[in-house]
Amino acid sequence: MPQPGTAPTPTHRSRPAAAAPLLLLAHGSRDPRHAATVEALADAVRALRPELAVTTAYLDHCAPRIAQVAPRLTDAIAVPLLLNRAFHAKHDIPAALRAAGSAIPVADVLGPSPLLLDALDRRLAETGLDVTDPAVRARTGVVLAAAGSSDPAANATTRAVAATWQRTRGWAAVGTAYASATAPTVADALTALRADPAVRATAVAPYLLAPGLLPDRIATAATASGADHLAPTLGAAPELARLVLARHAEAAIATSAARTA
Repeated sequence: MPQPGTAPTPTHRSRPAAAAPLLLLAHGSRDPRHAATVEALADAVRALRPELAVTTAYLDHCAPRIAQVAPRLTDAIAVPLLLNRAFHAKHDIPAALRAAGSAIPVADVLGPSPLLLDALDRRLAETGLDVTDPAVRARTGVVLAAAGSSDPAANATTRAVAATWQRTRGWAAVGTAYASATAPTVADALTALRADPAVRATAVAPYLLAPGLLPDRIATAATASGADHLAPTLGAAPELARLVLARHAEAAIATSAARTA
């Protein structure tokens, strides 16, 4: 029994449990900029939580693949680096984990989230657009340019993100465009924005995490169509790192609740 005025000796039970390791799951690409961006985001997450073990794995094209990593991380929580619950989230990632013999919990996809809107604002600011000036926002029309999906629900989510971005941030208009799978194109979305009398300037903001084929397609179309501002991809924005940690924490809480239910 501790003497009066002395602190009790810590026991194993009194120590907080270590956080579950974080496995970042990315799609992968033949474009080396993709993996470089994913690794930069992983480094940003590590900088925020140095005590947290962070590992990356890819569905395709890049190494290491999910099958090489997931089986040894039995106590991890996977966070998919995806913005929408489309085919990759609903089918590809669960199938890859099953094939690897892994039953680790998988967090929700990153979007939608106010942090993504903050990251989009950040990237537009990097183009020289004064996103802090309400008057500038009120005369600027923005194209939110996503990859596009054959899943109507995923495209509807992107439209909802665009509507929220316009309503909460005061843009003159925010339209959606897609680089594949569905319409409208970036060129068509810019044409529609210019028909709005409130729009005096236009910007294109890729709703994509990393450079590659589809972001390049968006950039080419934006330049050819004369957009006044073209933002880079979301990349390793600080808001993305915070969002990854938030999804990891949410999944950890849900997993703990399920195990004690």
